[in-house]
Amino acid sequence: MSRILAISDIHGHVEGVKLLLQKAGYKPQTDKLFFVGDYIDKDPGTWQSLDYILERVQQGAKAIIGNLELWYLETIHEKGSSYRQEIGEWLHTLPTYLTDEDYLFVHAGIRPHIPISEQSRVDLLTIRKDFWGAEQTLPQKIIFGHTPTHMMGAKEGEIWCQPGRIGIDTGAKHHIRLTLVDLTNRCAYSCSTEKQRLYQDVRLSSW
Repeated sequence: MSRILAISDIHGHVEGVKLLLQKAGYKPQTDKLFFVGDYIDKDPGTWQSLDYILERVQQGAKAIIGNLELWYLETIHEKGSSYRQEIGEWLHTLPTYLTDEDYLFVHAGIRPHIPISEQSRVDLLTIRKDFWGAEQTLPQKIIFGHTPTHMMGAKEGEIWCQPGRIGIDTGAKHHIRLTLVDLTNRCAYSCSTEKQRLYQDVRLSSW
């Protein structure tokens, strides 16, 4: 059976991603895997994450651009020395959103009451409370990251679920947790990103 899986805001935690995909029994031949942006930080030590994401995409996964990938394109390209042509060309091809069945995958969210085709890239990559704090009727369930879920009122390290919206950035960047969601089975695999418990305390939860 094909599943729809998604993960966002990795921020360099590739080993955590590998662990969660293994725990979930990810099968590239049948499962649909969506990467929802911010694979890196501004720390050059995280930039090798882009190689890993590209490899997964070449094996069938889907990826969208996050605000930090846009930053990489706009700033590292100018500096030149650390910029890699292959990675840059690939990042330029990444869309700002993807749809599959009843889901819309976008890094930050959408501006309320505006058709997706008319959304600005700035909003898609950086919007916060104007999206998740607004009451709106949505044609698709939106899967997004960018804003750590505890900032929206979820319990620290857990996903944020509201009608029509699921926030999946559980704070990996902030040393909390990294989460892979299985949308088909309404469950989530997560691990700690605390420095003292890095990639430990693996959990399976449902909603």
